[in-house]
Amino acid sequence: MSQQATPAPPAPRSRVRRVLPLLITAWLVLEIWLLTVVASALGWFAVLMLLVGGAFLGGWLIKRAGLRALSAALEQSRAPQSQQPQTGTSLTVLGGVLLILPGFLSDVLGLSLLFPPTRALWRAAGRRVTRSALRSASPAGAAPFADAVRLQEQIRIHRPDGKVIQGEVVDPGTGPRPDTDHRPPISG
Repeated sequence: MSQQATPAPPAPRSRVRRVLPLLITAWLVLEIWLLTVVASALGWFAVLMLLVGGAFLGGWLIKRAGLRALSAALEQSRAPQSQQPQTGTSLTVLGGVLLILPGFLSDVLGLSLLFPPTRALWRAAGRRVTRSALRSASPAGAAPFADAVRLQEQIRIHRPDGKVIQGEVVDPGTGPRPDTDHRPPISG
């Protein structure tokens, strides 16, 4: 009689992974409801023009942020020791993506990422989330976001200049051994 191994129970899902689908569904329903409310007040053509305008503005912001990041990277490559100011590219790109998405809630959220007072609040919230992810006592592999943040910090600590030195590891236990008995005299 053969015994079959019982499969291990699946790992419990985190709270975020359980709630995220519900939050996305609620967000979509709220966006559609808000679109219909605004369309009944302004008309469908005005809503369509607002959505198209938001998409163009979002695309322009993403392009501008990309060009700013490229110029900052080129400047950094010319003078690697100089401290470059933060360009805020990631928040600008995220704001642009939210403006491209159809809906007024995403537009308001995207615009809040662009204005300096609210941008500072979002940046502070992002730092808090990052710090809490770093402090989490979850083992490696259990929280992908925490693992990514830890890896980024390790890379920053070990190679702040980003230089890679090519090399080869040689195991002294293999291969021919050098003759260490005879040493030539030092001349000079």
